Amino acid sequence: MKKTKIVAAIGGIALLILSVVMIAADHVDAPNIVGTSMDIGDLYAFEGDNPDNTVFVVTLQGMLTPGNVTENANFDEDVLIELNIDNSGDFIEDLVIQAIKRGDSMYFFGPAAPIETGLSSEVLTSANMNYVRISTVDETFTQSNDGMSFFAGPRRDPFFMDFNRSQEVLAGAAAPEGFYPEGQSSDFFNELNTLAIVIEVPNNMLGTAPTHVGESVGISGLPPAYNVWVSAKRKQ
Repeated sequence: MKKTKIVAAIGGIALLILSVVMIAADHVDAPNIVGTSMDIGDLYAFEGDNPDNTVFVVTLQGMLTPGNVTENANFDEDVLIELNIDNSGDFIEDLVIQAIKRGDSMYFFGPAAPIETGLSSEVLTSANMNYVRISTVDETFTQSNDGMSFFAGPRRDPFFMDFNRSQEVLAGAAAPEGFYPEGQSSDFFNELNTLAIVIEVPNNMLGTAPTHVGESVGISGLPPAYNVWVSAKRKQ
């Protein structure tokens, strides 16, 4: 596969604490990003069924109705999804896992050290490569190799929030009541869908996690943690 230089739009950011689920949400983007193949919804990171593995989930093009999943939701061959992992505590990616569509499959490269850090990237064609056929609403495909597992395709959006009420709160129109109590709020994302990329990785492929960032601001007793964020990068 030819080397490709790509520049980025940074999306959701998360901090992965070992054995704990962490989520970053990014559901309101700039008009030229929202609803496109670069529109990152959420980043999830959590311990796998095998406690020695970590699962990363990236969602894209969220808030899709069932009809839009088949008509308008597609991965883009010109967009690289890059999972960035900082295992040294300096908030610069030490390892990346790249996902890019080719034909009816999603190809994965890494985890491996990036050729360059920051907003530009090159596809790591010399790194460990895997692929999985992209699932549809009718068929689900997964692939496992070298201890890693992969999925790409449409799924129900797992995010939950009373989004409409949150907009009223932010606009100041909900004072003094604020958010609704349990039982009165509604999940805006119920029945909505998203595209998802799922990668399960043995922890020994991610390096040793650094001291938790919370320690630097006086929060003691926190376990080591990887700093993890995701970016969507379009071919230039």
